[in-house]
Amino acid sequence: MKQPHAHITFLFVTLGIVAILLLLTDMATGDTFIPISKVWAVLTGGECDEMTRNILLSIRFVRVVVAGLIGIALSVSGLQMQTVFQNPLADPYLLGVSSGAGLGVALFILGAPLLGWTAFPLLQSIGIIGSGWIGTAVILLGVAVISRKVKNILGVLIMGVMTGYVAGAIIQILQYMSSAEQLKVFTLWSMGSLGHITMTQLAIMAPIVCTGLVVSIACIKPLNLLLLGENYARTMGMNIKRSRTLIFISTALLTGTVTAFCGPVGFIGLAVPHITRLLFNNADHRVLVPGTILTGLIGMLLCDIIAKKFLLPVNCITALLGVPVILWVIAKNLRIIK
Repeated sequence: MKQPHAHITFLFVTLGIVAILLLLTDMATGDTFIPISKVWAVLTGGECDEMTRNILLSIRFVRVVVAGLIGIALSVSGLQMQTVFQNPLADPYLLGVSSGAGLGVALFILGAPLLGWTAFPLLQSIGIIGSGWIGTAVILLGVAVISRKVKNILGVLIMGVMTGYVAGAIIQILQYMSSAEQLKVFTLWSMGSLGHITMTQLAIMAPIVCTGLVVSIACIKPLNLLLLGENYARTMGMNIKRSRTLIFISTALLTGTVTAFCGPVGFIGLAVPHITRLLFNNADHRVLVPGTILTGLIGMLLCDIIAKKFLLPVNCITALLGVPVILWVIAKNLRIIK
């Protein structure tokens, strides 16, 4: 059922206001709480003491932008995967993205001591990010090639899941062979972290995520056609293979980039699309894609605020907030909840 146009506009305005308020609150939250009035003054070029300005712009602003990019990227990717696979429990990591990034990082962490790179922290940091992205790109390139050869989307899904399992098994072997220090580095990456990203890394991350979003927006019409099934989409003149490849490229750019830079962040890509559908009561991706962008931004900012408040890894918070949504989806599909 479609909501009236005025109601949709009201929802977008409300979500936009909530996103701005949470952005200001997230910047204000930290080891020391900074009044929101000072945060607003810094962002709008008003008067503020130099120390507060440096804390907000050099440290907290970067983290808030990274949190927003993660929420947007994973949410949009999750929406695309759920539509393409016609599966309400599909998520951005379904195609083995997380395992591919984990395999790349595990190989680098194990190999770095042999190459003598552990003596250079900056080089090690760049290497972890680069190896994670390469691992993601290799896995998704393989899935994209398979998707052009395999007509049945279920075959692509099975190949993605199996690839993820193989990569996961290799990661476990590498973890078993690693030293305690190497294992600690990998574990910290796998828990998901927002605080270690620098402005230079953000300058690399943001354009790639924005490119992925542009590709996603270009795929809105194919996504709407895929809702009605691949056979109907073909009769409407849609090139299934090309559209599917574009969607997978978008997922690679969005999910692969945030996973490589920040580690895997669970449940956001799975839960947020369902929350968006519930809010808008609409299946049109012209509404769902921008709605998911706003809802994903709000969800991740909220998780980051709670994580900073209780000094917990952000993955713990996303799981606690995401699991109830997943249980609701399962119950609804089993007709436990009408």
